[in-house]
Amino acid sequence: MDSKITLENFEYIWSKILIKATDTYNIPAEVIHVNDSTISTLGNFSASTGKGKSKKTFNVCAIVASALTGKKVLNYEAHFPAGKQKVLYFDTEQSSFHCHKVLERINKLAGLPSDQNTDRIEFVMLREFNPVDRRQIIELALANRPDVGLVIIDGLRDLLFDINSSTEAADVIGSLMRWTSLHNIHIHTVLHLNKGDDNVRGHIGTELNHKAETILQVTRDDNDRNVSEVQATLIRDRDFLPFAFKINSEGLPELVEGYSARKKPVNKPFEFEMLGEEMHRTALDKAFENGTEKLTYSPLLERMAIGYSEIGYSRCRNTQKKVLSFLMENGIINKQDRFYVYNRNFHYTPKVIY
Repeated sequence: MDSKITLENFEYIWSKILIKATDTYNIPAEVIHVNDSTISTLGNFSASTGKGKSKKTFNVCAIVASALTGKKVLNYEAHFPAGKQKVLYFDTEQSSFHCHKVLERINKLAGLPSDQNTDRIEFVMLREFNPVDRRQIIELALANRPDVGLVIIDGLRDLLFDINSSTEAADVIGSLMRWTSLHNIHIHTVLHLNKGDDNVRGHIGTELNHKAETILQVTRDDNDRNVSEVQATLIRDRDFLPFAFKINSEGLPELVEGYSARKKPVNKPFEFEMLGEEMHRTALDKAFENGTEKLTYSPLLERMAIGYSEIGYSRCRNTQKKVLSFLMENGIINKQDRFYVYNRNFHYTPKVIY
């Protein structure tokens, strides 16, 4: 997006961003809690993550229902200040029919009539628009709704054209930071995890990890596929004990009483053979950026750690050594004397691992 900063408006912008010792600020309102833990404040953003069919949207419905009623739903308790009690829900993936089913579910959880409109929530279907238009619609909607306190973006990935574009990812996260600060709102987003591990997808996932206030992970229970566990993988406040919910006969999420948190699985080996050509290329372009064509061993491993973390594969030095061996076996990196040279014209087809 084009910069809006010009010589003419710079002094005004400078006066707004300059922090002075004599300034006073209100403590950001804590608006959503899980037990005694604060997971959301006004002026920040958070996320629900999980793999396909983990029931991420059901989890978000519970958060919204609590925001609409001020009552406890699952383990969420939401209290927004007067004048900031409206919810805006943007869905980027589903059809109008399925969006309407989500709205019905929210109303049922909140105890509101499912066949009557309420001015407390606006539900918007963005499936038909491209990423740029989706972001503009969100921006314009926020500009005209000062009473909004909670914004849901169900499908953060769909605000970008390329999930592995570092530029687009930084731009979208920058929009979240600007919107939350400018409008004093909380934004809760939804983003998928990689199929092969528990890392959030692409550059946007990396940026989200760096900037979000809280990231909730929704995971299907291996022993009961109707049960999903919620835990915080990132939280600025004190952590909370994981809890679980199931879908009851009415199609609504219901807390599983007496749930014992599952043991966290041991991380699977770094399945670098499953990464496609573009994923490797994105990571290595970052590692060898700024015209760097060759590196010695230790600097190479350090740069590879940075490059692969950009695509959501942050691993220890020993694993990076294994990745380097793999890259050399496939002619992606070649050794010349004491230097390692990146073959920018490589071609690689990932192997399928069952």
